Amino acid sequence: METFEDIGAARSQRVWGTAGGFLAVAFAAAGALGAVQQAAGVPAEVIQLAQFGPAAGVAALALVQRDRVARLVRGAGRSGAGRSGAGRSGAGRGAALLATAPLITVLAILAYLLGQGGAADGWFTRPGSLEHSFALIVVAQLVGACAEELGWRCLLQPLLRTRFGVLASSVAVGVLWGLWHVPVFAQRPQYAAAFLAATVAMSVVLGLALEGTGGARRLLLAGGFHTLVNLGMLLFLDEESGAVLPMVCFGSACLLAALPWVMRTPSGAGSAAATLHRT
Repeated sequence: METFEDIGAARSQRVWGTAGGFLAVAFAAAGALGAVQQAAGVPAEVIQLAQFGPAAGVAALALVQRDRVARLVRGAGRSGAGRSGAGRSGAGRGAALLATAPLITVLAILAYLLGQGGAADGWFTRPGSLEHSFALIVVAQLVGACAEELGWRCLLQPLLRTRFGVLASSVAVGVLWGLWHVPVFAQRPQYAAAFLAATVAMSVVLGLALEGTGGARRLLLAGGFHTLVNLGMLLFLDEESGAVLPMVCFGSACLLAALPWVMRTPSGAGSAAATLHRT
């Protein structure tokens, strides 16, 4: 006869097995797509094909665990579903999430100007001066961001949430999300550390804001936040240039923007696993 400990261990193995399979495909697909981008000359300013790596991970898992992947992506079994009060709260958190993206940009700009003594050149890029249509870039960035978030926030976060609290699962996803950006770690250590701090902080914001939200709304909110952050940093500072100061400012801005979200988190939100999920 199986004990509760046996059942718990079996569920943990399933969670880690699923997470490992997703990550293996996401990393491999991102590397392959990055090579395709270089060979085909797809402009990185418009879109980075590696963003479709996490979506490939979801698709690969769906081939062998279709029902389970569908439940995770839909948010089946999430607490608070169907309650009008929870819906209103979720709408407010969604709006606050989208407002946090420009806040990160503003904080990063202020930190950069402060770091440069208040007189800094080259911190703003006019949309019209970009090599490609800004409208095209916006659409492509949204598509790419949604492809990423389908894996990180619509599959991996709900999956880990079945075993851990919202804060712990969000931090874990943030670390993995950061490590997935392999080329970042060829930069200076300060640059890489600031980038990792940014991904963890943004993952915490996303995890807290999207708690109890599933389906298309979850994907669009996560993708919208991701797109706004990417566009903000493309037009202001362009932290992807490899310069340390812009990235440190960006990472610091993300940490500051995450603080209000963490401070408003109920004390029990980071404790036990979400046992209502059945995956």
